[in-house]
Amino acid sequence: VNKRVSLAEALGGTTINLTTLDGRNLSLSVTDIINPGYELVVAREGMPIAKEPGNRGDLKIKFDVKFPTRLTPEQQAGLKRALGG
Repeated sequence: VNKRVSLAEALGGTTINLTTLDGRNLSLSVTDIINPGYELVVAREGMPIAKEPGNRGDLKIKFDVKFPTRLTPEQQAGLKRALGG
């Protein structure tokens, strides 16, 4: 699964909601910093394994971080302060 998150969510954490293949709703809290190429693996929530009835593979969630196209001077100053720049 691919999931797009904002830069604020990538840095500050987020909760993602997904519907599984069997119709269940998953709510996953992501507290790690999401960087480009980050992948979250959720054990036993993926596709069914054909040769092992009742078992499922892992669900892999790849993240795409949406960067802002522009910031106000106040936002730039706030980011510099927050990131130690």
